Amino acid sequence: MGRKPKMSQKTAKTKTRNGLIAALDVGTTKVACLIAKAGLDDQGRPQVVGIGHQLSRGVKAGTIIDMDAAENAIRATVAAAEKMAGENIDSVVASLGGASLHSRLAAHEVTVTGHEIDDNDLRRIIDPARLQGDTPSDQQLIHALPVGYSIDGSKGIRDPRGMYGQKLGVNLHLVRAGTGPLRNLVTCVAGSHLDVGATVVGPYAAGLSTLVDDERELGSTVVDMGGGTTDISVFFDGEMVFTASLPVGGNHVTSDIARGLSTSLVEAERAKVLYGCAIASPADEQDYLVVPLIGEEEDGGDAQQVSRAELNAIIRPRLEEIFELVRGTLETAGFDRVGGRRLVLTGGSAQLPGLRDLAALILDKQVRIGRPTRIKGLADAVSGPAFAVSAGLLHHAFTKDNLAEILSLRPLSEPTSTLGRVGRWLRENF
Repeated sequence: MGRKPKMSQKTAKTKTRNGLIAALDVGTTKVACLIAKAGLDDQGRPQVVGIGHQLSRGVKAGTIIDMDAAENAIRATVAAAEKMAGENIDSVVASLGGASLHSRLAAHEVTVTGHEIDDNDLRRIIDPARLQGDTPSDQQLIHALPVGYSIDGSKGIRDPRGMYGQKLGVNLHLVRAGTGPLRNLVTCVAGSHLDVGATVVGPYAAGLSTLVDDERELGSTVVDMGGGTTDISVFFDGEMVFTASLPVGGNHVTSDIARGLSTSLVEAERAKVLYGCAIASPADEQDYLVVPLIGEEEDGGDAQQVSRAELNAIIRPRLEEIFELVRGTLETAGFDRVGGRRLVLTGGSAQLPGLRDLAALILDKQVRIGRPTRIKGLADAVSGPAFAVSAGLLHHAFTKDNLAEILSLRPLSEPTSTLGRVGRWLRENF
């Protein structure tokens, strides 16, 4: 049996006893585990020393649906990473995604009565207990990200510490997840004798690992196309200001091919990866591929010849639907323009040829394919878009440069003595 899982981020720990940090991404199509050293290189990047990944089991649309299958996949993946690293781990930073994610902006304000603003004031305005108290009982607060402070109505302040004023305000991006899916994830990880030291939503992690600093500052949209979901995150002024998850991804394209060509899912995936393209070409009519009919792969029965044009005619409508859903989600939430014209495509499904051009056509944005850039030591096999979330989890764990994230792990303690309570009141009001 696994140790009792630690649900609260207030007591979260990410470093193991041997100074390693491990990231665990449990996705619909794969489970990946990266283990990195605490020491950074001259560019501030952590060094990966252990890698494990395998096909996912028991996960659908980013949500665990079979606890035993998911636990076995996690255990095997972690064991492979530990073997490569040569050391065992006892906690992981885990990704969380799926339809249970909720994103909203909230404004808060406290009185500082003219004294110098310090950490205590920031802990008051970003109070995890109050924020969690405002969260519905079926949800758990995952992130409280400050997207801008204000002092006496003056906005655009990055760090108010050391400044003076009467009222301190903050706009927070609150990201919540369903309590049930979170508990299922923690329980499956605990089955591998691991604690979940911290949880990070997948779209946030994908942006952290693929965006360059200017993209985060000026505004960019990240579209992480996985097997079961397509996750969206919008970054502006250095921080994530919106996130959402759509229950459609690359597996739906594979299913469309299997139905359209009457073949198995395995053969449909093979045809998609080897011959599929999001943009039609005149030569597609002359190129043919052999696709076995479903149920006839083993006995060598008659196979059908299909042109690449027929294959791509099945692929494109589903991809167009996904990008139309992305555009509609951004427009409905009011973040289409906030993200500017820059869009970064990442995730395993982003590797399909022609996808970048199709996204640019439908979303009217400048599109590039995003790969992890902030992690050192990734092998070629795990340095592509499919491992953007895993790399982002490590980057988040090593940097923790977000003030609200740090403060949320260290809630403001209440003074126990009368003198202590009086001292705090004096500091806050005079």
